[in-house]
Amino acid sequence: MREYLLLLPIIFIFHDMEEIIGFGWFFRNNPEIFEKYPGITAAYKDFTTAGMALAVYEEFIPFFGISLLAYYFENDVLYALWFGLLISLTAHFAVHIGQSIFIRKYIPSLITSIICLPVSVIILINCSRHMIFGAVTIILIAVCIILMMVNLKFAHWLMHRFGGPLGTGL
Repeated sequence: MREYLLLLPIIFIFHDMEEIIGFGWFFRNNPEIFEKYPGITAAYKDFTTAGMALAVYEEFIPFFGISLLAYYFENDVLYALWFGLLISLTAHFAVHIGQSIFIRKYIPSLITSIICLPVSVIILINCSRHMIFGAVTIILIAVCIILMMVNLKFAHWLMHRFGGPLGTGL
């Protein structure tokens, strides 16, 4: 399992670079998306590339931190947290693919989601063979997934708080 641990932050950053680079361009060139799909676009209405980069950086910290700790201090608790992070990221890829299908348009994050989803599933399957799924492990995985959902909300808050209106920068 150790051979996969440092792939998580690499996969995360590979995917999120497409988001950082493309979302500002996408929304500036597709303003009708805000009116047509307000539920999907509400989280991105008033963001900037700088705000998006800050949010991605904040999200990267647990991915990198837990991966590094699990790599150097091999134990079941860190493995369970790492596994929960990978499940969260894998679900994130599926959501982006679903969003693109729903709006019938390319969204920045689609290409890397299509690339990273099968890779992440393969890693999950391979790592699950080396884990013992007792009650504590399952609880830790679930708690990690919930914390990542809360963290995503916090990242969006950061994006709006420190990003300013679209196009104005920090």
